[in-house]
Amino acid sequence: MNIAILSANILTLFAFVLHTFVGDKELKVNEPSETSEDKFLKREKWTMARCGWHWISFDLLFASIGLALINFTNFFDNEKTLLQILTIYFLGYAIVWVITITISKQFPKNYLKLGQWILLLLISGLIYFGTNF
Repeated sequence: MNIAILSANILTLFAFVLHTFVGDKELKVNEPSETSEDKFLKREKWTMARCGWHWISFDLLFASIGLALINFTNFFDNEKTLLQILTIYFLGYAIVWVITITISKQFPKNYLKLGQWILLLLISGLIYFGTNF
């Protein structure tokens, strides 16, 4: 068993659980009230954002399942290729996250308060390390 890949798997599963349940609760802070003037437009935009939020939740779940299959079974014929794809996948997420923070309006400690990019880089690095060393 590869400890680096197992660690990435645990972090990905943990991220899925937090993103799905704690994140959805936090997302509800932005839910529009029924008394707002343009309530249907705001409701549509909020629902779209929530759907996008849980799209990421699904990505985390699917990556966690894939890593678990690699860790605990011989399900895949070419595990190294899949791990290389996951390395790039999580690295890409981290890059997009940092770019989005950079082009958004600044607030104090925004790179740390929105530090999910650190987790994404860590997962990518663990998978890369576990695949190549």
